[in-house]
Amino acid sequence: MTIAPRELLRAMFDAAVDAASPSLRIPAHLPPPPKGRTIVVGAGKASASMAKALEENWAGPLSGLIVTRDHHSVPCNRIEIVEAAHPVPDARGLKAAERIRAMVQGLGPDDLVLALISGGGSALLTLPAPGLTLEDKQAVNAALLRSGASIGEMNVVRKHLSAIKGGRLAAAAYPAQVITLVISDVPGDDPGLIASGPTIADPSTFADAAAVLQKYDITEPKSVIDHLRRAQEETPKVDDARLATARTTTIATPQLSLEAAAEVARKAGFTPLILGNALEGEARDVGRVMAGITRQTVEWAQPVRPPAVLLSGGETTVTIKGNGRGGRNVEFLLSLALELNGLPNVFALAADTDGVDGAEEIAGAIATPDTLARAAALGIDARASLANNDGHGFFEALNDQVITGPTRTNVNDFRAILITAVNQGTAKRPQ
Repeated sequence: MTIAPRELLRAMFDAAVDAASPSLRIPAHLPPPPKGRTIVVGAGKASASMAKALEENWAGPLSGLIVTRDHHSVPCNRIEIVEAAHPVPDARGLKAAERIRAMVQGLGPDDLVLALISGGGSALLTLPAPGLTLEDKQAVNAALLRSGASIGEMNVVRKHLSAIKGGRLAAAAYPAQVITLVISDVPGDDPGLIASGPTIADPSTFADAAAVLQKYDITEPKSVIDHLRRAQEETPKVDDARLATARTTTIATPQLSLEAAAEVARKAGFTPLILGNALEGEARDVGRVMAGITRQTVEWAQPVRPPAVLLSGGETTVTIKGNGRGGRNVEFLLSLALELNGLPNVFALAADTDGVDGAEEIAGAIATPDTLARAAALGIDARASLANNDGHGFFEALNDQVITGPTRTNVNDFRAILITAVNQGTAKRPQ
């Protein structure tokens, strides 16, 4: 059976999202109920659906509190779900973080804290360190988002401005056992970077955090700079006795989702090639690199012979210089389309598995060989759109956006470049 390129791209993306569904991933990783109480806490875009899956598969009593992004909640019977702002934190997230920390304090060694953590938790679980305010954290978070800093760099700063991140939540729960179930949205799947690792020992330091702000010339608020300079009460390290009974399991990763998409491609008669699950860098630069690999495949049938699909994941960045609507997946896709310049037989999809690309309630978009021609017919200058960081506006005008609504999971960006045939005659093989 033949499937249209757009349909196959969307089927691969849907398979990638489904593979990271908490209802699928949670049950196999639940511990036995403890002798004492079970307290469930967590934060992230997938945390509410993780809580629901836990409830449906947990035999004993439990209670707790989860904070998730606006419009990402799901109804639970025993675990309270609250919503807060993302990506810039708000007072609702602060109040939830205060309550979560209070819930895990005063527990005993027979009690269990189940922490459900996923991407987006850094902004949602916001509790300023002593001497700092929510406004301080909002200002730094907004500056980092504009700067082009990597997720790893941002989280080093967040950990050192927080009273709950960087292992501090697990330390507060001691001597209870802490088991953390994580859905990874970071390159390399380092659990210490997911939601800024509230239950994970932190190897970074105040000096590392200060260096990140210096690198991106972030000098305000003064209270933040002074806090980092004082370097009081470092985050818990790997040898901290309060973390001795804490353990972590990563239950869903970008690689698992890419493999699920690859299987869909195989069944459709396309050879999949996973180029990497942890690609980083400026979105437009990654687009140019991927265009080069695509041309090699189209013209030389290398590194894989078409019909084929090039798959990748990770998290790119966008340094905002224009006044467009941003979005790292649409910026990648627009850059790719410009570099390919209408190359026949190439179709691509780039989208965030959580359904939100940047600050837009849009997952991403699809590009086709006629993308630039259709834009030109509408009077849209693709290069100007890219220079203005307006990928969302560009693909909206073409009606090529990928809109899913909240997926309630998050394993980072998904990129698929579908090559339906070798372009005969575009190049001659060397003798």
